[in-house]
Amino acid sequence: MVDMPQDPADLIADLTQMGFYRPQTLAVAEAMSQAEVRTALFVKMAGQNDPKRERLVLDLIKLAGGLDQAFSATFGPKAGEFFADAQIKSQFTRRKFLQNVAVGAALVTLANCAQQPDQEATEESTSSGTRELEKTDLSIAFLPITCATPIIMSKPLGFYERQGLNVTLMKYASWALVRDAAIAGELDAYHMLAPMPISISLGLGSTAFPLKLASIENNNGQGIVVAKKHLGKVNGPADFAGMSIAIPFDYSNHNLLIRYYLASGGLDPDKDVRLLVTPPPDAIAQMSAGQIDAFILPDNFGQRAVFEDIGFIHMLTKDLWPGHPCCAFAASQNWIDQHPNTFRAVNKAIIDGANYANDPANRAEVAAAIAPREYLNQPVEVLEAVMTGNFDDGQGNSLEVPDRIYFDPYPWKSFSGWISTQLVRWGYMPTDQANYDEIAEQVFLTDLARELSEELGVDAPQELTRVENLKTAPFDPADPEGYLKAQVDKFGR
Repeated sequence: MVDMPQDPADLIADLTQMGFYRPQTLAVAEAMSQAEVRTALFVKMAGQNDPKRERLVLDLIKLAGGLDQAFSATFGPKAGEFFADAQIKSQFTRRKFLQNVAVGAALVTLANCAQQPDQEATEESTSSGTRELEKTDLSIAFLPITCATPIIMSKPLGFYERQGLNVTLMKYASWALVRDAAIAGELDAYHMLAPMPISISLGLGSTAFPLKLASIENNNGQGIVVAKKHLGKVNGPADFAGMSIAIPFDYSNHNLLIRYYLASGGLDPDKDVRLLVTPPPDAIAQMSAGQIDAFILPDNFGQRAVFEDIGFIHMLTKDLWPGHPCCAFAASQNWIDQHPNTFRAVNKAIIDGANYANDPANRAEVAAAIAPREYLNQPVEVLEAVMTGNFDDGQGNSLEVPDRIYFDPYPWKSFSGWISTQLVRWGYMPTDQANYDEIAEQVFLTDLARELSEELGVDAPQELTRVENLKTAPFDPADPEGYLKAQVDKFGR
């Protein structure tokens, strides 16, 4: 409907020229009106059990003020009298009448399409069958962290195969290596930190290379972990002064959140501590050797530090930003352009996997699926502690935190907004590149994620943004500049 004329009169002219007013169509519509077919049955028939299609039908009916109004205006045997009477009673304008004519025609068109099995089969094969996929053998990068759960588990649990794909998962040790491999064209798609598609697309810290963030891999699931020698000495952000703190990458929410936290305690992250980019798999060994005092990394490493009795969990990042994204599934714009059907299929498989992992009843199975050596190479009990939220914190406490990690694939554009404000705040993004709405629109494929979720029969938000309730102040995506100014004024850059 997006490309149709907005003026109802023009729309009617186009529909007429396109042949929508066929005798058999009029007869079907008149018969429906005479039989007073119930709206719910019509929606079911025209919607073809497709949530997006059913919503379109409902929206059209609502636009006309009801199914009878749309059909009466368009196909009623006394449509002219209907309009005259309605005009006299001031219930309709001519524009409203013409609009309802257009709505009625569109509804019948949808109904006719629902009764054409050949067309339906063609559409189904395009969206989910292997015949239309441009490529079926794919290589996807991942790092061995719980944040990659949907990308990893979708192979052993069959979600890729369900979409007709044969995926090879390529394990990488660092985010810089993933970035470089992506730019070099060595991969089909990637597991990335949520800020990376933004930074790489804008050429921040690398060659500019347009990427799309297709879906979110996990929410929460990170922690600030401190070496055991500091137990009892760290109670807040100010107590980190002078420490060496490992982060996985400059363009990570880990870096942005630890800076946010330290600044709230009066520390300058660039002067009062040492932030060291460290490949996540190396952090445990470095903490054990006394080379770092703390790290902010995915929870499987935090829990491993507790398991090895070398560190304790100071804070879960969910307590700084509830529901924050960590990692994402991404692909290059060029690859998407060349493989549009394959891209939809692989994104759909990963979204399907994320929804499966998001069910607490499946967490133990998922933990076992991602534990083997070729994936995370972690003890199952460590991963279950992360996945279930039942864990020891290394300070003598046994905790139950059900939302320690969860897997909502919906990429809120407000995620992009907060990330971009912090990239500006800490000098990673020039202010003249900080077109917040444009960045979110160009990089985050929020509408597609919703569409694919609905194809899977899963409800997804209709809104593109939400207020993000961070620890020191909520982030309103409608006013990113105001939020950034308030943070800098209160806590410094």
